Amino acid sequence: MHHETLTYQADGLTMQSQLFFEEGAGKRAGVLVFPEAFGISEHAISRAERLAGMGYVALACDLHGDGKLIDELQPAIAALEPLFADPSRTRARAHGGLAALTARAEVDAARVAAIGFCFGGTMALELARSGAALAAAVGFHSGLATAAPKSDAAAIKGRVLVCIGADDPMIPADQRAAFEAEMRDAGVDWQMHLYGKTVHSFTNQGAAKRNMPDAIRYSAEADARSWAAMQQMFGETLAG
Repeated sequence: MHHETLTYQADGLTMQSQLFFEEGAGKRAGVLVFPEAFGISEHAISRAERLAGMGYVALACDLHGDGKLIDELQPAIAALEPLFADPSRTRARAHGGLAALTARAEVDAARVAAIGFCFGGTMALELARSGAALAAAVGFHSGLATAAPKSDAAAIKGRVLVCIGADDPMIPADQRAAFEAEMRDAGVDWQMHLYGKTVHSFTNQGAAKRNMPDAIRYSAEADARSWAAMQQMFGETLAG
């Protein structure tokens, strides 16, 4: 498998993202992988490697610049405050990754998806809301709120899938309901999968180290089910 660090500029930062693909398969679909709030981590990198093994060109995207990983939760959230305050900066960082990925000779730019975890899921959704040419956007335990739901969702070009823990305190029922209304009102082709007895970060096997089991906890069942749902959507949207 080919692996390289892909460097590009986005939102005034030098991004150092990790690119993976199998050699010698010609042009193929590309997938952006946006990480959790901590930044580009083994979790995001392993998902990109997994996608590359499935035949995609996958880019695990830098979040904070210079490949920075902020391992503690509160400092990581603090580093994202400027992005929460100005969603255009979230979109700028996401667009930087998209431009870098689609510039690759190995990628069919007409077949690109974005996935993300936690804040990375928010990034994937914001990229779709910006009108980017995405065939699909998938959020795993992702924040669903946006600054301008009535106008921006109308710009979504591809399909949307969000996979959410039904007991996730960070994505309460009213946020899910608002997202549903946003998608419906804009006529988006969308799905929301809810997983019972499941909270935040259910895809991350390292979630236990946060010592917050009522809020952040891995679930092997929800992880497998949500990944399968993503694969089904990719089969419908990224096939050659």
